[in-house]
Amino acid sequence: MKQIDFEELLEIARKTVYPKRLSDYVEVGGVAAAILTQSGNVYTGVCIDTACSMGFCAEHAAAAAMITAREQRIIKLVAVNWEGNPIPPCGRCREFLSQLDEKNGLAEVMVRDGVIVTLEELLPYDWKK
Repeated sequence: MKQIDFEELLEIARKTVYPKRLSDYVEVGGVAAAILTQSGNVYTGVCIDTACSMGFCAEHAAAAAMITAREQRIIKLVAVNWEGNPIPPCGRCREFLSQLDEKNGLAEVMVRDGVIVTLEELLPYDWKK
C-alpha cells in the first residue's frame, strides 16, 4: 500500500474542489472528498447539489468511484469545503461509508485541521453493533 499521509490527501481534495453553477437548478463542486483505500489508491468526488434534493455528497461520489474500481475498504478520508478547509462527513455519509465494509469504522477521518478521528468515533451508537 502506498503511504499517503493526511497532508497529501488534503491537497488532493483541495485540488478537486471546483464550485460551479451548471444551471439555475444545479451547483457542483462546492465540497470535494478524497478516499485512500487499503490498496493505496485514492478516489475523489465532488458534491452535486440540485434544487429538488436529488444530488449527493462528495463522499458518495468518491465512494462510487471506489466501488466502481472494485474496492471497498477505506483507510483515510478527507472532505473539504469551497475554501479548502477540512469538514466532517454528514450523518448520511458516515452511515453510508460504514456499511460498505465491516472494517470501515476503523477508517481515519480528518474532521478539521489537525483533528483526525475514526469513522466509528463519528458513529458512537452504531445500530449494526
